[in-house]
Amino acid sequence: MADFDPEKFEDKYANYFPELQQAYKNAFNRMNDRYDSQLVHAIDQQVLNESEPFYEGDGEFRIELPDDPYGRISGVVVDESKFEDVLETHIEEIETELRRVFGFV
Repeated sequence: MADFDPEKFEDKYANYFPELQQAYKNAFNRMNDRYDSQLVHAIDQQVLNESEPFYEGDGEFRIELPDDPYGRISGVVVDESKFEDVLETHIEEIETELRRVFGFV
């Protein structure tokens, strides 16, 4: 667990890259165990690879997604509603993992 400094999180990739990788990996593994692995992999590689985590304060994180996440998906057939549900759950898992990795839970 890293000693978290909100100011250092402004330059998160220089200061907290291993922790960010671990949080995303843990969330991916949990999602991959529960949902269609092709869909989870597509979301990870085609949407979340360009997401941006932000620290909101009070131990809360937010994940900002690139524009048109559903439109970015290729190589897997999924209706938009199911995609949105799985993506939302995946984001919640990442936010939970960020709180855990940085010692907020």
